[in-house]
Amino acid sequence: MDWTDEQKTLLTQVTGAVKLKESRVKNVIDLSEEGNTVPFIARYRKELTGGMDEEQIRAILKEWEYANSLANRKSEVLRLIDEQQKLTPELKASIEAAVKLQELEDLYRPYKQKRRTKATVAKEKGLEPLAEWLLSIPTTGNVIEEATTYVNEEKEVATVDDALQGARDIISEVVSDDPDVRKRARELTSAEGWFVSQVKDEAADEKGIYEMYYTYEEAVKKIVPHRVLAMNRGEKEKILKVGIRPPKDRILSFIEKQYITKAGVSEDQLKEAIEDGYKRLIEPSVEREIRKEATEVAEKQAIHIFSENLRNLLLQQPLKDKIVLAVDPAYRTGCKLAVVDGTGKVLDITVIYPTPPRNEVDKSREVVKKLIAKHGVSVVAVGNGTASRETEQFVADTIKEVKEEVFYVIVNEAGASVYSASKLGKEEFPDLQVEERSAISIGRRLQDPLAELVKIDPKSVGVGQYQHDVSQSQLNDSLSFVVETVVNKVGVNVNTASVSLLQYVSGLSKSVATNIVKRREEEGRYTSRTELKKVPRLGAKTYEQAIGFMRISGGKQPLDQTSIHPESYAVTKEIMAKLGVGPKDLGTPAAVEKLKGVNARELAEALGAGEPTVKDILDALVKPGRDPRDDVPPPVLKQDVLSMEDLEKGMELKGTVRNVVDFGAFVDIGVKQDGLVHISKLTNRFVKHPMEVVSVGDVVTVWVGDVDTQKGRISLTMLQPEKQTT
Repeated sequence: MDWTDEQKTLLTQVTGAVKLKESRVKNVIDLSEEGNTVPFIARYRKELTGGMDEEQIRAILKEWEYANSLANRKSEVLRLIDEQQKLTPELKASIEAAVKLQELEDLYRPYKQKRRTKATVAKEKGLEPLAEWLLSIPTTGNVIEEATTYVNEEKEVATVDDALQGARDIISEVVSDDPDVRKRARELTSAEGWFVSQVKDEAADEKGIYEMYYTYEEAVKKIVPHRVLAMNRGEKEKILKVGIRPPKDRILSFIEKQYITKAGVSEDQLKEAIEDGYKRLIEPSVEREIRKEATEVAEKQAIHIFSENLRNLLLQQPLKDKIVLAVDPAYRTGCKLAVVDGTGKVLDITVIYPTPPRNEVDKSREVVKKLIAKHGVSVVAVGNGTASRETEQFVADTIKEVKEEVFYVIVNEAGASVYSASKLGKEEFPDLQVEERSAISIGRRLQDPLAELVKIDPKSVGVGQYQHDVSQSQLNDSLSFVVETVVNKVGVNVNTASVSLLQYVSGLSKSVATNIVKRREEEGRYTSRTELKKVPRLGAKTYEQAIGFMRISGGKQPLDQTSIHPESYAVTKEIMAKLGVGPKDLGTPAAVEKLKGVNARELAEALGAGEPTVKDILDALVKPGRDPRDDVPPPVLKQDVLSMEDLEKGMELKGTVRNVVDFGAFVDIGVKQDGLVHISKLTNRFVKHPMEVVSVGDVVTVWVGDVDTQKGRISLTMLQPEKQTT
């Protein structure tokens, strides 16, 4: 785009904020303005960005959006003050120099149209000259005598005290509107203030969830994000009273030094007005601002943790080409069973009652055995919801009695019921009950977590903390970005992908994704990427943005199964010809050997191509059908059950990380309740956050610490017993 001087100034601000090379930042903004998506820019425009990842690109675009919003607000503020004929050169310069919205609003505060205040009432009574006299700190004269001249019953100033009170109200507002005073009050409260909470209604906290906050205080500058959100929730539930204790004396001392610059007859009146202005106008406002800021930081952290957990959950290794028997456990309504083949196609649906109240164990066992034999089931997926413990025991006992080698896996079913009752679930399986759809979802999310989990609201997948307490719009935005990033990182098979999966592909809308599937159903599988150009509403720009992320296996063009963009097919063919690799050789040991030792820089220079693009092409040619999820540990398959009663202190176990939070990680060790590895028990070295050590989906070795069967709590450690520190 053509950059104006104002936009160049904003570009400099953005560059300073993200701390990246200005030319690269400019390229990212230009690419975005041209209609390119974040995944496309990250994957196919590395020469222009210097190889930035999606997070860096997104950060630049967010800063650019903020910079433009701030610039627009500055223009509006300048116009509003100018209309009042109060815009001085100094004020204009300060407004133009503001780099934060809060700083700008502080400058605008004295000129903002206010509702009727104590100060405006006092001004209406003619007391502004008295306030100005007091602010001038006269060294001679008498305050009482001066105030007497303003007594006027017609103006409702009946006494000297009335006159002085009105003058002090005006001074209090002057002090409150002073941007330097507000800035310093905010700085001191942030640096030296304390978050404090007290119990308000203990009876409302039946489970004692907020007990640690009944009498609690922590420095504003040190408080960790999850405690801010916990206190906020306790306050919202009317269990806690939360506030901030500021360094009041330090703040008042600063204000007095600004306004009482010499000895004079009005010192006492000014001190009283300053204290009132601080207590009544500044302190509550600053407390709101600091709590808002602390909440925003805490929400940002919670959203970040949720997003990273979701990313790792979506990137879990699929259990490919396995026929799965999925079980949705229940008591009264029975356990719903669904057999799904390696492609996710439903082969069988039924229900058994191995749990109370019916306890039809033998009958249920025969049903499961027949399904395993009939369909060649190799894995049983058991949902971890209601009746999971009893169902797991039943499955473990049953698979011991079959001749085939069968394993079982506990699958986190969070969100399965959401999908089952959704419009999408009903459209996919209109003739099935909600519970039956849920069983299918459990089986499919083991086979291909990404393909199945994209059908569910990301907030419902069970890998967050305080997700209901944060900004829902920001949470949705972040989680959608994660899903989009993962889908495009993995790529999609255009001949098997659902609309739910395709709509996350770079540049595709839900309607275009629907058209892709509809054409596939009507005319058969796609045999080349170019055929997608015939899909209704998939125009040239959309094709450019999306096509590199869509794969076609066994088609006319071997390169269509890779992540190589069609725009690079010509240079790819040059590379292949130069190295003596034919289209049919892709992925063969001979071709891999030829491609592995190539110097990407020299090859790029010889071909006049970008080095990052050539490097990506070589990587894609070495592993044409590569799935990045293959590098992740596979699901832990089990054949026997473990209960909390079986756990002993010091017992060594393998487990799967299910959730990572600020204070540790929850690990599935094969019992109904996940165990907690506290942050202090993750490693011997200091870590700021558990994510430095573990991620959702990691398979880890843990040792049992404490077990509280009554409360259902399991304490684990990742430190070997002999290496544990006290």
